[in-house]
Amino acid sequence: MRDIAPTAAASSPFLSNDEAASFLRLSPRTLEKFRVTGGGPKFRKFRRRVLYALTDLRDWADRRISD
Repeated sequence: MRDIAPTAAASSPFLSNDEAASFLRLSPRTLEKFRVTGGGPKFRKFRRRVLYALTDLRDWADRRISD
């Protein structure tokens, strides 16, 4: 996985699979599995390219906070 620069995340509201995985500290493969099995963050597909909205990633992560 590669780290995304803070400016990259701030300049674009959408992240690639690798960038989203890095943001969530998951493997890219885990996000791919979530897309098939469900339970992952919302994603958008533009032709063959999968993108995640930064706001959707934050919302998904916030819903997983445990007490």
